[in-house]
Order: sequence, then C-alpha cells, then structure tokens
Amino acid sequence: MITYPILQPGAVLGVTASSLGADEGHRDIFDEAVERMRQRGYGVALAETVYKYDKARSAPGRERGSEFNQMMQDGEIGLIIPPWGGELLIEMLEFIDFDEIRPKWVLGFSDISLLLLAITLRTGIATAHGPSLGDLRGQQTDETTAMWQKVLSTPSGGSIVQQSSPKHEGPEEASAEALTSPFGQNTLTVWKSVSGQDVSLKGRLLGGCIDVIRHIIGTPYGDVQRFNSRFAGGEPIVWYLENCDLNTADLRRSLVHMKYAGWFENCSGILFGRSGGNQPLLGYTAEDVYRDLAEDLQLPVLYDLDFGHVPPQMTLVNGAYAEVEVAGGRGTVKQYFYE
Repeated sequence: MITYPILQPGAVLGVTASSLGADEGHRDIFDEAVERMRQRGYGVALAETVYKYDKARSAPGRERGSEFNQMMQDGEIGLIIPPWGGELLIEMLEFIDFDEIRPKWVLGFSDISLLLLAITLRTGIATAHGPSLGDLRGQQTDETTAMWQKVLSTPSGGSIVQQSSPKHEGPEEASAEALTSPFGQNTLTVWKSVSGQDVSLKGRLLGGCIDVIRHIIGTPYGDVQRFNSRFAGGEPIVWYLENCDLNTADLRRSLVHMKYAGWFENCSGILFGRSGGNQPLLGYTAEDVYRDLAEDLQLPVLYDLDFGHVPPQMTLVNGAYAEVEVAGGRGTVKQYFYE
C-alpha cells in the first residue's frame, strides 16, 4: 500500500541542499525564493547546507544525509524541498535512515529525483517530482507549475487533474513576462505519441531524471520488483522519464539497461518529458530512441510532456495511480491517491 503525505496550509518548508547549495552567484536568487514562499504564507526553515557549495555538491554525503534525517524527524516541518538540483546526490543515499522516514512530502526534480525514487521504492511513501524552491521565486507562477500546491494538498483517497500547458519555455528570447516569472513561455506545447495516435494509459507512476536514477539499478535503492509486489499490489507501472544532458546513444543504452534489469516488466507505458539535452549522435535522434523503445517493449510511448528541465512542469507523484490521456496534441494526467 502507498502512503500519501498531505501539505497543510501555512506549513513549514524545510530547505536542505541534498545536492547543490547556493553559491555567491546564486544567493540572491535563492533568498528571493525564500522570501516569496514566506509571502505566500509558508514558514521556511533553512538548513546549514543551503549556503554551502564545494566542488559540485553542497557538503559531503554524510553531512547531507544527516541533515535530511534531522528534517525528516522534525515534527514542525511539513515538506522538504531543495534549492535546486545538482550532480552528486547519490553520495548521500547510504546515510539516509529509510526506516525512520515519516510521511511528509519531499519535492524536487533533476538530481533530487534520485532521492524521491529511492524513498518511494524503499518505503512505499509517495514523493513528488515537481519544482524546486528556485523555480518558485517569481512574483507570478504559471498555472502548470503552481499546481504543486493543489497536488500536495490532495487528501489520501482523493484525486487531482492536471492539463498540459498552453506554452513552454523555448529557444526564443524571453518576453517581458520574465520580469515577474522565472521563465518565459513562448513555444506552443504539443504532447506527442510514437504511434501518432491518441493514447490513453493507466498505472502507478514511477520515474525521474534518467541521468541519475539509472545508477541505482541493481542496488538496494532500486528494487522495482519489491516495490511492485509489496506496495503497488502488482498493478502496472507508468514510467515517466526525462533526460537532462545525455546524448541519444547514452539515452538508448540507459533504457536498454533498465529493460535488462526488469524495470519495464509489468509496465503499461512510458512518458518522456521535454529535454534540452537529447543531442543526436551520428544521425540518431531522440525520436529514433522513442520509436526503438516502443518497438522493443510493444508499449505506448509519449513524449514532450510537461515535466523535466524545460519548464513549466507538472507535479507527478511517485506511487500514485494515474490515468494519462493524449489527444490532438493536448494532454491530461489524473492522479488518484489511493493505497
């Protein structure tokens, strides 16, 4: 059975840098995000690592793990959120006390998605793939990103619907809205399927940034089969994956690795978020990767969805039962918070 935390009004947000902290060049951005959350009625508790930055991480893995454990045990904290992602969260996994994790939300994406997936696989407690604190610093928040509050406030047994964004951040120069919002939205959003047809699929959500979650395959932190039998009742899995900066050949290798490890067994479909990576190699494109995967697994594959490193992004809950529909380039994700 899956356990769902709930975000209470006026909750205290515990901010710990499980990956990167705020260096001198980004401290103003981080402080702005903290002040914005306080203006919105949340308390904010800052851990020591948030202002640390040393060689691709905020602090040694043991320190980050200990700090996370302390925030998890702090009864005043209702949600744990990072400043942003990073590179070396994997170093702290061995120092997390998974037996003492409480049902409170952990929110983030990118490198943080490794922590999220490990928690849900090990404990059956739902975690939330969505914006980091730095993404919430704007005077205004677009409707897609802002759904994080409604998603995390959904009670156990309830459901929540999210629609695809009208537009997303593209390569064009940002518009004037960037003065009040942390990212512009200037490119039409189109959700796509490999088949080119409308698609509907269902199952328990699991996923994250493939660059990092692939590294727990075959470890005690990545036992998908145990999760499926112990917590998901054997229901099919809907994988959501996004690529930060792998080239297409490395993306393909990673997906084949996941297949060989059994991660795609009992799977009903795969979702890919938008990516600023996916650099073609020798003419091999991301669309080729998606087609190869769909053919390998004989499963629907959807791509360019609203999650990942190209904002805005939905909030997707590891462990939730989801119904995903794509029709005419538009999409809907309905998540059910049932055990």
